Amino acid sequence: MIRFDDLGLFVRSAALGSFSRAAREADLLPGQVSAAIGRLERELGIRLFARSTRSLRLTAEGEAYLPYAREVLETLREGRERLQGESPELRGVLQVAAPSDLGRNLLLPWLAEFRQRHPGLTLRLYVSDQQADVYRDPVDIAIRYGRSQDDSLVALPLAPDNHRLLAAAPAYLARHGAPGRLDDLVEHACLLYQLHGRTYDKWSFPLAEGGQRQVGVSGPLQSDDAEVVRRWAVAGEGIVYKSWLDMRDDLETGRLVRVLPDQLGEPLPLQLFCPHRRQFSPAVRQLHGWLAERFAGLTGQP
Repeated sequence: MIRFDDLGLFVRSAALGSFSRAAREADLLPGQVSAAIGRLERELGIRLFARSTRSLRLTAEGEAYLPYAREVLETLREGRERLQGESPELRGVLQVAAPSDLGRNLLLPWLAEFRQRHPGLTLRLYVSDQQADVYRDPVDIAIRYGRSQDDSLVALPLAPDNHRLLAAAPAYLARHGAPGRLDDLVEHACLLYQLHGRTYDKWSFPLAEGGQRQVGVSGPLQSDDAEVVRRWAVAGEGIVYKSWLDMRDDLETGRLVRVLPDQLGEPLPLQLFCPHRRQFSPAVRQLHGWLAERFAGLTGQP
């Protein structure tokens, strides 16, 4: 008889490409995961993985079986969540991925309050600027800026009118002056963000007549962590081009001030992404409503 736990370990081992990583995720020993895969292979009468000392890959039979294993696990999950949906109390585990700056400074207290209202729910927050893969990574939902290019993902709006803004600390502007137009940015220290080895040194701005204007910028400080870039800006190290949501508190308190305030930055909607509608569990639906209400209540957006 096939064990559902073994199916789950097969799916996670395939996603992670490693028995050891699947074991760490499940708080098991690698040998226990290997034994589970062995049991499943004996039940099916096939080899699911081609193993070597350096790599683990699915066999052709494993590739063919994987979508069926996922479907079985998803059906079990859906049934469990529908039963939970009949109860007013949320239960289980909800795993959320979010960007660094937003996750630490806005979502952290909101998620803590949401969990306090639902003590039967376990929340796991994964904070990183590396975009989580909701199919491969151990997350149920991903909160992201921008629009997804993946049509298989379902997007629920959280802050649809959010934009990027130019900002700097008063101390920086006192030393270097404020740019009077976009072209002046090339004369300033601009704080640059990196992702997947790419440096974002071309800043795009929407034009009133339509289209976009792109400005090449440079600066002595770069980071792959958006919160670090914001902190540099607050410390007076240069001009930053970031989401209004990330800088809202700094702008309200005066730690940062807008640069070229008549120039609106490019749209940067914030959305909650799910793999598909079948994963709209009661916890996901309620968390989306909770967060959307709080984002809508924020003031000061230009």
